[in-house]
Amino acid sequence: MPPRRRPENADYTVPDILAWLEASASAHNIAGMARFGIDTGSAYGVGNSELRPFAKALGRDHERALELWQTGNREARLLALFTEEPGRVSPTQARGMADDFNSWEIVDHAADLFVDAGHLDELVPDLASDEREFVRRTAFAMLAWAAVHLKKRDDADFIAYLPLIERHATDPRNYVKKAVNWALRQIGKRNFTCHAPALELAQKLAASDDKAARWIGSNAVKELTDDKVLKRLASRNP
Repeated sequence: MPPRRRPENADYTVPDILAWLEASASAHNIAGMARFGIDTGSAYGVGNSELRPFAKALGRDHERALELWQTGNREARLLALFTEEPGRVSPTQARGMADDFNSWEIVDHAADLFVDAGHLDELVPDLASDEREFVRRTAFAMLAWAAVHLKKRDDADFIAYLPLIERHATDPRNYVKKAVNWALRQIGKRNFTCHAPALELAQKLAASDDKAARWIGSNAVKELTDDKVLKRLASRNP
């Protein structure tokens, strides 16, 4: 087997990366990001369609990712998440990063990294119990990602998280509410084994007196009973 090709920009330092970001800055993009609720206070306005290829060219580097995160800049932090080495991310590091969360966009990419680092079971209950909106969102974004990507995990592991979803379904804050709903839908769409208990919970929440829980449940019921979803599940379970 030939040796793995070294990423073309692997020697870039953090100052090199920041210079590239500055050269790629777009005030137009910043305005668009703000409309989608992305925190742009420290943004250059470089879209993910540019950041992703650049991250691939940089390659993975744990120490550089730590340094990028510490800049506090939106794009630098996304590059930190895209180029971090999952195997070197500890739960302690993840919790420290969560203290800095200020945008749903950063949260959702960090959640993917934390799952890939193998910290689903340790971090989800911990982060869900945190009262901070973006930290709590992280727990349910992790569940949503894991339900899709951890294909070898036992279905029972995801079903066991349904009580946690129910517990926090009454949190009315927008970024929590949407993530709780997201987690419930993704667990329900995992396969028919998960679908039945997830739909049962969705129906229970849809009948709740609580406004947030009712929205979460009704939205999940609509998707989990959609013909296209049911056909897709049937195709996976012939």
